[in-house]
Amino acid sequence: MKLSVGGTLKLAFRPWVEGLENVPDEGPAILASNHLSFSDSFFLPAMLDRKVTFIAKQEYFTTPGIKGRLTAAFFKGVGQLPVDRSGSRGAGEAAIKAGIEVIKRGELFGIYPEGTRSPDGRLYRGKPGGLARVALATGAPVIPVAMIDTEKIQPPGKVMPKLMRPGIKIGKPLDFSRYHGMDGDRFILRSVTDEVMYEIMKLSGQEYVDIYATAAKRQIADAEAARKKAEKEKEKAEKAAEKGTDKSDKSDKSSDDKSTDGESTDKHKTGA
Repeated sequence: MKLSVGGTLKLAFRPWVEGLENVPDEGPAILASNHLSFSDSFFLPAMLDRKVTFIAKQEYFTTPGIKGRLTAAFFKGVGQLPVDRSGSRGAGEAAIKAGIEVIKRGELFGIYPEGTRSPDGRLYRGKPGGLARVALATGAPVIPVAMIDTEKIQPPGKVMPKLMRPGIKIGKPLDFSRYHGMDGDRFILRSVTDEVMYEIMKLSGQEYVDIYATAAKRQIADAEAARKKAEKEKEKAEKAAEKGTDKSDKSDKSSDDKSTDGESTDKHKTGA
């Protein structure tokens, strides 16, 4: 996949990379990145010599038919790991277990602390579950990563990418060994996550928003729904006003016609 997909991405988009020396040549590490586009999971591994394992929903690997098998083969090839989200605590626990297993094998584990793609290019609050718990449970260093301009190449909902040059900034590894064994403390988890997000913000230059990206997406969706509702109500009111104007015009015309008929009758009587 690095030779096929990775080679094609390098030739077509010519990504630039800063801080490549911060990724160790061997040994486990966690790559914590901002998330701007679906293509983030392809550009980052393509620029590294080592394999990076991300997590993906299990449905990508279990869909039946030829298309399903091709999809599964593709995601396996680019280092995606299937996660069963049907457990009692859903994808969170599954992601943590998957991440720990990857780290135990001495590999690179990729994760997006925001939990989902940014809806508007800004950096959102990191979720204190997967990233911090894997880091504290394994002692693996956390390497902050900033994807640059990938949202312009393939915005949400767009299938065909735009040919332009994205960037990747890789920061220095962060050591959280001082918190080892404290992965059950929610305040420590929050502190670790915030420290990583601060480093990502410095690398990316993004505006930081202290709410979760999922909440921001709901707000945007609600605002869009309210806007559409207001437009429909306005359109309905304009149509009602037009109908009212038409009725008024017809009423005035009818009154004018009656007035004219009355005047003609009076004139006729006078003449008689």
